[in-house]
Amino acid sequence: MDDIIDNLFLLQTVLEAAGYQVDTADNGRTALVKVEASPPDLILMDVMMPEMNGYETVEKIRQNKNIPFIPILMVTAHEDANRIQGLAVGANDFIRKPIEIDEILDRVASFLRFGKQAISS
Repeated sequence: MDDIIDNLFLLQTVLEAAGYQVDTADNGRTALVKVEASPPDLILMDVMMPEMNGYETVEKIRQNKNIPFIPILMVTAHEDANRIQGLAVGANDFIRKPIEIDEILDRVASFLRFGKQAISS
């Protein structure tokens, strides 16, 4: 989820080229509705979004007992973004933009692998 359409498109293109199915949202409220309706295997969440920022959205996801555990990777370009706050509300990791393509693909693969192991345990 990202509020800048170009960032959404770039990330979506990279992930789809790697074989992942991607759904996007350009604000926190839309992201929350989509996650509640059809929980994904992984969430990439921008910190700065309109209507509901990434911290608030992650917190709402974690508070909703009807949503299964989903790994959440917070992504931001803002220097003032707070890693500790992100982890405190329930994010699993934090990465700063500009994103290195190989790094994001490695992290996505790692989180998805972890999620499948947790489900099969």
